[in-house]
Amino acid sequence: MNILLVSNDVSRAVRSITIGWRQMVLAALVGILLFMICSLGINYGILKWAWATQQPWLQTMALAEQRKESARAQEKLQGHLSAMAVRLGELQAQSAKLDALSEHLAKAVGMTEKEIPKANGQGGIEVMPKAFTASELGELIDELTLKLTVQNDHFHVFDGLLLENSANRRFLPTQLPVAGTSWRSSDFGYRVDPFTGMKAFHEGIDFSANPGTPVIAAASGRVTRAGVHPQYGKIVEIDHGNGLMTRYAHNSDLLVNEGDLVVRGQAVALVGSTGRSTGPHLHFEVRLNGVAQNPARFFNMAEAG
Repeated sequence: MNILLVSNDVSRAVRSITIGWRQMVLAALVGILLFMICSLGINYGILKWAWATQQPWLQTMALAEQRKESARAQEKLQGHLSAMAVRLGELQAQSAKLDALSEHLAKAVGMTEKEIPKANGQGGIEVMPKAFTASELGELIDELTLKLTVQNDHFHVFDGLLLENSANRRFLPTQLPVAGTSWRSSDFGYRVDPFTGMKAFHEGIDFSANPGTPVIAAASGRVTRAGVHPQYGKIVEIDHGNGLMTRYAHNSDLLVNEGDLVVRGQAVALVGSTGRSTGPHLHFEVRLNGVAQNPARFFNMAEAG
């Protein structure tokens, strides 16, 4: 674009100004920017005046926006609560299946109808359903957690009863491991350690006996260890199957070798005081899947039988 500037003074030459497309675009952008700034300034002024004079229409607009934001937040929260409620329903259904399995196991171990723990029955028709609140969901989750804890306890009891009923008595360590005596110098559980004087957990039962007294297998099984241990001294370990293992420690002499098959009541060692010991005795342990059990539990089975 060319612009000619003509002066009244004929002595002056005609001047020409050339405007390119870049200058035109820049001018247009500057114009748009100025228009937007003016518009924003006017709107700000109007809103400031309306707020200062407490115009009803401005308050209505603000409240409407607040309601929309609150509705969006409430909808999002309700979506999370609904998802939690669905998951809670699934857990309750799984708990009901566990109740049925628990009853089946109870019958399998020979419990009577009165002894079987009953689940709380549920049913009825659905009348005017409504969404759960957060506090209601929290209460239901607490109730379900307690119920699952009780069910877990029931399954532990059934596991022990099934072990007792399914395993042959010959492979349960119910035989006292020292011939001619049942006197215990230390029971299973916490005690004062004879060496340190500190509180310590004792994972077996100590039977006091004279040196050379026969140590007998509490149940039939296979010898998995027969040797010397720095703490247990001369030690024998017997695997009885089903995760059960017995340990006989502090012996003066061993009468079996690793890999030998032994029968319930067979002599496997002689009482001594080897290893970490204060005097002649037998340290006897029962372990189930590697976890120490109270041997008295198995001795009580023999007395009850």
